[in-house]
Amino acid sequence: MKQMLLIRCKNNKKVLKVNVGSTLSEVFSASELKMDHGPVCARVNNKVQGMHYRLYNDKDVEFLDMRSGSGSRTYTRTLFFICCKAINDLYGNVEVRIDIPVSKGYYVHVKLGRDITADDVARIRCRMQEIIDADTPIRRRMVTAEEAIRLFSEKGDMSKVKLLKGQGKLYTVYYQIDDFIDYFYGALLTSTSEVYLFDLVAYSDGMLLRVPSREDPGQLCPMPRQQKMFDVFKEHHEWQNIIGLRTVGDLNDAVDKGFATDIINVNEALQEKKIARIADQIAARHDVKLVLLAGPSSSGKTTTCKRLSIQLLTCGLKPLQISLDDYFIDRDKTPLDANGEYDYESIHALNIALINEQFNALFKGEEIELPRYNFQTGKSEKSGKRLKLGPNDIVVVEGIHALNPELTAQIPEQQKFRVYVSALTTILLDEHNYIPTTDNRLLRRIIRDYKYRGVSAQESIHRWPSVRAGEERWIFPYQENADAMFNSAMLYELAVIKQQAEPLLEQVPENCEEYAEAHRLLKFLRYFHAISYRQLAPTSLLREFLGGSSFKY
Repeated sequence: MKQMLLIRCKNNKKVLKVNVGSTLSEVFSASELKMDHGPVCARVNNKVQGMHYRLYNDKDVEFLDMRSGSGSRTYTRTLFFICCKAINDLYGNVEVRIDIPVSKGYYVHVKLGRDITADDVARIRCRMQEIIDADTPIRRRMVTAEEAIRLFSEKGDMSKVKLLKGQGKLYTVYYQIDDFIDYFYGALLTSTSEVYLFDLVAYSDGMLLRVPSREDPGQLCPMPRQQKMFDVFKEHHEWQNIIGLRTVGDLNDAVDKGFATDIINVNEALQEKKIARIADQIAARHDVKLVLLAGPSSSGKTTTCKRLSIQLLTCGLKPLQISLDDYFIDRDKTPLDANGEYDYESIHALNIALINEQFNALFKGEEIELPRYNFQTGKSEKSGKRLKLGPNDIVVVEGIHALNPELTAQIPEQQKFRVYVSALTTILLDEHNYIPTTDNRLLRRIIRDYKYRGVSAQESIHRWPSVRAGEERWIFPYQENADAMFNSAMLYELAVIKQQAEPLLEQVPENCEEYAEAHRLLKFLRYFHAISYRQLAPTSLLREFLGGSSFKY
């Protein structure tokens, strides 16, 4: 008689009896659940696992579809794998790099020794579809790390060899379609035929791999133009190629050889040079009276604003900072969100008319009295603080809506200079595993919220989807309006962040949903060899999150 397991299915609250060693795919079949775009993966005792995963003990299981972050990542990684195999089938063992999340897709660069053509893109897309239609199993192989290193060495994939050598693990996992192998740091689908929607189009000097939308998985994500953001990524990648630090394996090698301080100093100098150039651009435009600086949560807007103000002073301009928080309308007039709660992230929570009236008055040489928002009473009050611009004064405004044209619609365009700040993580785990920029920002936020606001990692993770939804609505649509873009992410920063982030993530209890994300982030951080944050200068942007900054916040 076969030994049976009890599986508590969280989707339908039923307890299933299955054979020991059953895969998650077999458990889903037994559950009689229906999912339009799933299951893609599952949370098993609040740890995300692929549908290959076998069960040998009683477990809690929740199946996830494409609307979940974990499900979308699993699907996307599988597309990466199929794309790499298609290119290998057509062109042999050429270098493929998947490295820039842009225009709601992923930029793919293929080194063919010549420019990629429309015919190349069409051939690769066709071959991908053939692989999908073949319904080929995607095999998950667990082997010794030594064996995996040997396999990828023979393949000539040195970015994976470096990454695996730096982990110090006995065993690791790779995936296989027919005789093609690859390594990914998360779960994949179980068969190529489970990929139901994708596209591959020409993009710049490479290709853009388009994926289904999380909000509407039956449709591809829209493809907004993001040329300025793409150029920032490309610029940083070219710089990393020059110094030979493109992947985490490269970074770990350099840290192990004692070059951490040099890497920090060069990165900090590069950032300061970028900020100085933005200040020079502003100073060169003599009509500019208003600098508008925006960016998503934990992008480092505040420190960037302070460092930019210093650089503006060196250009002979006197920056005067005005907080948009003081322009909130009375609480009882604030718009409500879908849950009936006050939506303070809405641009309509600000007194737009007063902003335009007062800023225009300032630029005409008039004196104004700044408002002050009383967060206790929820009322806008007079502050008693009067302001009049001198001949070399320039107003600097930082806030999530700063790039939204509606905010300053009545102010002449020639008087405005817009800066977009984001943490665009440019280092790769390896050539086929990019690092989501949102992970970088979430880790910053977890540390900052705990250190300065007394908020646990669990609560920060819980709030993150709401924060991201606000960004998608109020920030990202306007980022291409920027006159200048500033990348606040450091090449080395995840190696520094891990020392403060890991203990906080380890405190997230296993019996809560947020544990899955905490566990994923912990696994991800373990790829990095640690760098001490004590080596950072007091003016470093990372000090905004880690502490020890010489700036006041």
